[in-house]
Amino acid sequence: MFNSPPADDLLARVASVIESEVRPGLQADGGDVELVGVDSDRIVQVRLLGSCQGCGSSVYSTTMGIEAAVKAKVPEVRFLEAVL
Repeated sequence: MFNSPPADDLLARVASVIESEVRPGLQADGGDVELVGVDSDRIVQVRLLGSCQGCGSSVYSTTMGIEAAVKAKVPEVRFLEAVL
């Protein structure tokens, strides 16, 4: 079981991964992602924007791309969910 890091630290680490590793690729394809938050259960909420919003591949992008990148650098994250 993971020791729970302070919520602000977890949020900052997730934001850093999204900014440096996820966002550039999405923006190159006309999309973007907004970090909505990280809840007390270590679940990350994101909002897909631009061409990612409503795209048929958005589920793949979210679960396979964004979640994998975040969990690789911030392993205490349980999972990622897209919100509207």
